[in-house]
Amino acid sequence: MELLALALFVISSSGTPGPNNVMLLTSGVNHGFRKSLPHVLGINIGFPVMVIGVGFGLVALFKQYPQLYILIKSIGILYLLFLAYKIATLSTQLSAQEKKRPFTFMQAALFQWFNPKAWVMAVSAVIAFSSVSNSASSDVFSIAAAFLIFGLPCSFFWLSVGLGMQSILNKPRMVTWFNRLMALVLVLSIIPMIESTLYT
Repeated sequence: MELLALALFVISSSGTPGPNNVMLLTSGVNHGFRKSLPHVLGINIGFPVMVIGVGFGLVALFKQYPQLYILIKSIGILYLLFLAYKIATLSTQLSAQEKKRPFTFMQAALFQWFNPKAWVMAVSAVIAFSSVSNSASSDVFSIAAAFLIFGLPCSFFWLSVGLGMQSILNKPRMVTWFNRLMALVLVLSIIPMIESTLYT
């Protein structure tokens, strides 16, 4: 397995805009670093666990029952649309008490199983970088480790962008429009997943 190729795949897939990164950026603006830290850790531990699950059976299950993969993706898309709505209405519907509740570690970890981009990344990585030999299991763990090692800095980058924007978005109205823009970006990021589901 080419480690350099795997590292580049992880960085390109984890570092580009998608549901996780859009939500981290939004969390950085609205909640700050300390309260967003469980969100970061939940993503970067939850996703490698998902990769291991995909590597040890789910790919074979999806090949046997492709409708199951489509169903999971469809549920994930609907959930992301719901999250986009929640983000778009964040500043108007959240009280000061509610605004103190960003994603917890467990929520962020479980969210990976509802994230269509995460499914595509996990399945693609396992298919592309694992072998069918006896070393396949070690390949799966190596892929999961690569996502942990190289994915974590990508998450912190997006969170830091959100933190940097706090000083710019210093008025409630500006935060409202920022949240609406991020909700739109989130919806746009899942359009390819919607198209692939419809034409599968």
